[in-house]
Amino acid sequence: MTIEIEIKFIANEQAVLNLPQWLAAWPHQHIPGEKLTNIYYETADNQLRRWDIGLRIRGFGDSYEMTLKGKGASIGGLHQRAEYNIPLSQPTLDIALLPQTVWPDNTDVTALQKRLSALFSTHFIRERWLVNYQQSEIEVALDRGEVVAGSLSEPLHEIELELKSGTREELMAFAGSLAGYAGLRLGSLSKAARGYALAQGNPERPLRPVPLLKVKKKASVEEGMQAALQLGLAQWQYHEELWLRDCPDALAEIKTALSLIRETLTLFGALVPRKASASLRQKLTALENSLEAESPDAASLCFSPDWLQAQLALTDWLAGKRWQSFLSEKDNARLQGSFKRFADIMLSRIAADLRETFQGIQLSGQYQDKLIRLQRQLQAVHLLGGAYDPVAVTRWLEPWQLLAETIMQRQQSQFKAQTREALKQSPFWKHSGQ
Repeated sequence: MTIEIEIKFIANEQAVLNLPQWLAAWPHQHIPGEKLTNIYYETADNQLRRWDIGLRIRGFGDSYEMTLKGKGASIGGLHQRAEYNIPLSQPTLDIALLPQTVWPDNTDVTALQKRLSALFSTHFIRERWLVNYQQSEIEVALDRGEVVAGSLSEPLHEIELELKSGTREELMAFAGSLAGYAGLRLGSLSKAARGYALAQGNPERPLRPVPLLKVKKKASVEEGMQAALQLGLAQWQYHEELWLRDCPDALAEIKTALSLIRETLTLFGALVPRKASASLRQKLTALENSLEAESPDAASLCFSPDWLQAQLALTDWLAGKRWQSFLSEKDNARLQGSFKRFADIMLSRIAADLRETFQGIQLSGQYQDKLIRLQRQLQAVHLLGGAYDPVAVTRWLEPWQLLAETIMQRQQSQFKAQTREALKQSPFWKHSGQ
């Protein structure tokens, strides 16, 4: 077993042409392109997908290899997961050759083998460069081809940076060097994820409202912060794919995701010094300014350095826990405290702020001035509410969300009644009194 650590980029045509010139800046060994074919296997009920396992046979020349990729961690375009590779004499699937430990307990491997069949395939030319970067060796692989499932296909233009030796920090730094060029974006969807979508008929993906943040039981404040930032990044990248697929409404959801990331940094700002996130916030600001242009173009922005650098900075900040070097001993102790207790305190403060903001409003025009503040507080509740009964949280949120919609639609006759209804809500959290 090996642990694969890699960063995936989606590249446009110009970036594909420019890549050899970009890589000339570092010592490297070039390996000419070879034709690769991957056949991915699955059961009729997507059992492997539910286990977060990928299984394929790869053919290159006259050689074959069976690969299983286990459940791992993925942040942005940084992927880390266990990988098992078994050489084969012919392209015939035989999962009995894999270690029994790769499967969940009590898996009947013989029965599973009978249920597996080819679901989709990828066909591409892979050109590689072994790059020496600082003290690390990084393989840069350029894949050009297509993903095929039945009669459906999708073009494939990917650049993968895989750490062969060295450190993840240097891999991220190398990716950051490439991020200054136009034509790249982080690949949050693997080849397998794209193949599964095609195998299902490539259904239209709906807009995804911000859900309540889910955290594990007894999560620390730090784990809650990480989960919140990962939620914002996931919302951003999910709607990026939709925007690039001609869904104009996805742009508003991207802006909401960026706002959610900023709200997370604010929410935990009393524990993480602002200087720890200064560079990240600067990149987010540059991107947000670009999004405010009239009729922004999805392809131009999503493949721009501003876009990639902001996503990569957030990915690196999360994966490397970049805030930790800025913490005092006291700050660190507070971050390791209970997320639920933190949420109790912050929700009480949010409720007090909402009461103060809306109880004293006399003029209808004042509601519009408070809209952004209300929207930010509702985002904060989404980030804190996952530690509680979701039914109770939703019940508390609904009248406040309706008030926000009423203000946006300028339905002035309903402002006061809707405000009274929102202010009547009882806390769903433990009232801290702070």
